[in-house]
Amino acid sequence: MISTAVIMSALELGCIYALVALALFLSFRILNIADMTTDGTFTLGCAVSATVAVAGHPILALPAAMLAGAAAGSITALLQTKFRIPSILAGIITNTGLYTVNLAVMGFSSNVNMLKTDTIFSLLKEALGTGHKLIPAAVIALAVGLFLIFFLKTRLGLSIRATGDNADMVRASSINTAFTITVGLMLSNSLTALSGAVLAQYQKTADINLGTGMVIIGLASLIIGETLMPKGKMWLKVLGAILGSIVYRFIIAIALRMDLPSECLKLISAVIVALAIGLPAMKAARKGGN
Repeated sequence: MISTAVIMSALELGCIYALVALALFLSFRILNIADMTTDGTFTLGCAVSATVAVAGHPILALPAAMLAGAAAGSITALLQTKFRIPSILAGIITNTGLYTVNLAVMGFSSNVNMLKTDTIFSLLKEALGTGHKLIPAAVIALAVGLFLIFFLKTRLGLSIRATGDNADMVRASSINTAFTITVGLMLSNSLTALSGAVLAQYQKTADINLGTGMVIIGLASLIIGETLMPKGKMWLKVLGAILGSIVYRFIIAIALRMDLPSECLKLISAVIVALAIGLPAMKAARKGGN
C-alpha cells in the first residue's frame, strides 16, 4: 500500500527531475546530441544553489545555478564546434572538469548542509501549507515546458530543430550551426542545473555525488514519456517528458516499497531504459515474424 506521503514525494520529485528530462529532450531529441555533461551540470546546479542559499539568497540561487549550467554547456559546445571533438567525448571532458569546479563551489567540501537555511519551499510554507513543495516544483516544471514549446517555434528555435535534423542542409542555408548548437547546449544545461538547484533546496543538502547517473534517470523519464504520449505536436512531446518523469518516480517509489535495496535503483533505471528502448523493436520484430 502506497501512502499519501509517498505519492506526494513521487509527484514532487517527478516535477523536479522533469527538468532534466526536458533538458535531454532538447539536446538528445531536438539537437541529436548525446550530451554527457548532464551529470556534472546537475551537481553544479546543486552546489551553486546551496552556496547562494546559505549566503541568504534562496530565490537568487535558481538563476545563478542556471547561468552556471549555461556556462558549462558553452564549454561543451566550444569543444565540439571549435576543437572538433566528438560530442560524447566533449561532454565527458567537461563533466570530468566539473568535478573539481563543483568541489570548489562548495568550498572544497563534499557536501553543503542547509538545515538552518531558508529555501524557496520554506518561504512558501506558510502561504501554501501542505502543498508548499509540490506547487512550486509543478509550477517551475510547467513554466519551463511552456517556455520550450514557444521557444522552439521561434526563428532561433526552428534553426536549432533544423540543425538536429540535418546540419549540412542548415549550413547550406547560411545558418551558423556552431551558434545554434551552442545556444541549444547552453539552454539544455541551464535546465539541468535548475533541476539540481531546486533539488538541493528541496532536500536541504548538496552533495558532490548527487548528479551521478542523471543521464540514465533523464533518459528513462524521457523514453517513458514518449511511450505514454502519442507522436504529434511539440506540446505532446514536452508534456510526455514531464509525465514520464513523474511515472518514473512512481516506479522507483514502488520498488522502494518492495524493500529493494537503495543501491539497486541505478540498476532498475538501466533496466527501465533498456526495456523502453527495446520494446518497440521487439514488438515490430514479433509482428514481422507473424
